[in-house]
Amino acid sequence: MLPRSRTMPGRINHGVVDERHDIRHYLEVEVHPKVSESEAINPQSNYSKCFDDDGRLKRTGNFWTSSSHIITAVIGSGVLSLAWAIAQLGWVAGPAVMVLFAFVNLYTSNLLAQCYRSGDPVTGQRNYTYMDAVKSYLGGRKVMLCGLIQYLNLFGVAIGYTIAASVSMMAIKRSNCFHSSGGKDPCHMSSNGFMITFGIIEILFSQIPDFDQVWWLSIVAAIMSFTYSTVGLGLGIGKVAGNGTFKGSLTGISIGTETHAGPVTSTQKLWRSLQALGAIAFAYSFSIILIEIQDTIRSPPAEYKTMKKATLFSIIITTIFYLLCGCMGYAAFGDLAPGNLLTGFGFYNPYWLLDIANVAIVVHLVGAYQVYCQPLFAFVEKWSARKWPKSDFVTAEYEVPIPFYGVYQLNFLRLVWRTIFVMLTTLIAMLMPFFNDVVGLLGAMGFWPLTVFFPIEMYISQKKIGRWTSQWIGLQILSMTCLMISIAAAVGSVAGVVLDLKTYKPFKTSY
Repeated sequence: MLPRSRTMPGRINHGVVDERHDIRHYLEVEVHPKVSESEAINPQSNYSKCFDDDGRLKRTGNFWTSSSHIITAVIGSGVLSLAWAIAQLGWVAGPAVMVLFAFVNLYTSNLLAQCYRSGDPVTGQRNYTYMDAVKSYLGGRKVMLCGLIQYLNLFGVAIGYTIAASVSMMAIKRSNCFHSSGGKDPCHMSSNGFMITFGIIEILFSQIPDFDQVWWLSIVAAIMSFTYSTVGLGLGIGKVAGNGTFKGSLTGISIGTETHAGPVTSTQKLWRSLQALGAIAFAYSFSIILIEIQDTIRSPPAEYKTMKKATLFSIIITTIFYLLCGCMGYAAFGDLAPGNLLTGFGFYNPYWLLDIANVAIVVHLVGAYQVYCQPLFAFVEKWSARKWPKSDFVTAEYEVPIPFYGVYQLNFLRLVWRTIFVMLTTLIAMLMPFFNDVVGLLGAMGFWPLTVFFPIEMYISQKKIGRWTSQWIGLQILSMTCLMISIAAAVGSVAGVVLDLKTYKPFKTSY
């Protein structure tokens, strides 16, 4: 380990913690041997080649990196529960609800994208995080409320992704077990070891310092998401062709249908339908990191223009995939569609194709975990730097040469706190490994406040829309409708968790 780099800026400047800049960009400025007359008159012009208008390093993101971040965040493990969700709602309500959520997410995401800069959308002050935007436009207690909901949701997503990844890891082992035993061995196994393995992988990747440095991981994850979605779609089409007919009904699962938990009662039918709303909401959830993604985009053109195009493209692509995967899964299995299409063992063969799909799921979730958690990591570290600006443990960075990589900037706070975070999410996932219920509850918790309420309120503030005008009334109707949907989905998911707890033993979960 080498001492702290002399090229790093001072930690404190009049009580303010300086932004850290990458050493290579400092060198780019320092090596210019010739300075023109205009640059001598205006020294800032020399630095503008490397820094944006806010003094930070030039952002390098574009339409494609933004789209890959969004697709990585959107096409997550939620896609695998869509066949189950449509099975609860039926052929009429299922696809209709999915398209409705797509339109709501597209509309409110565009409102949110315009709030990246306060004031002028091209030259106004940047808001680096979702909380910064809320503070800029709304202020007061709403900032604390937003931060609490956003970071709890991100924490919950990390738990949900740990559960989903372990289920896929087990599915690989179980599919090979089924194949080798000819289906005679039930192949029961515990999920704990797989969750610990996933946690160890995330501890390593969580040491990537900043959000804009995980773009390559997002692109890999986006490719993986298309891989397993395509496999699930292909297997669904193959099963429908083998059945010679489409299964399912217009109204979804029927009362009295036998499931692993017994016959479906009228009350359970209601809970399951509400839980399905939460599952679909979770499948589209990415607004909580939209501002953070937008903060990686270079300009010109204006960041919000690139973000709107990326959002439109990403939501169209994901909605098509969602409709195909969800509908074909329901057509293949009908009312008994599994909660997780590729791991619920609706499919057994070809086992090698299932293995490829589940490997793709695990790789995707490794990347998605980082895309969601990086904003939370950054928030805690920046808060700590403001709280203890003179602490070397918090603010100092040390150069660690790594073979085949280069020099890694080691920070002890980042090393310790991120490791503890991953360990905690892994532990909670081992305590509550209910995939469908956790997915539904997370979707319900984050959908209304973060996807609908705050974007609408910030847009009203930005555009100075008067109370009781037609536009204000329309926006409030949309917000209240989505609030009712969120409450209903949360109730259904909590009911599902209560049912699961009746047959649950901590750390004893097996499949």
